[in-house]
Amino acid sequence: MADKRFQTIYSQGTINVVEILLDTETGVQYLFHKDGYSGGLTPLLGSDGKPVLN
Repeated sequence: MADKRFQTIYSQGTINVVEILLDTETGVQYLFHKDGYSGGLTPLLGSDGKPVLN
């Protein structure tokens, strides 16, 4: 079986979920937030405005 492209490197909560996902191909980290039936995904950005890399 092939490795998963995205890995969860941080997770908090059950109903209000916050996760940090790592794209193993690019090294970019993403913030995922879910609250009930809605959610969103965005890249984590550093103070310089560039994506946070692992």
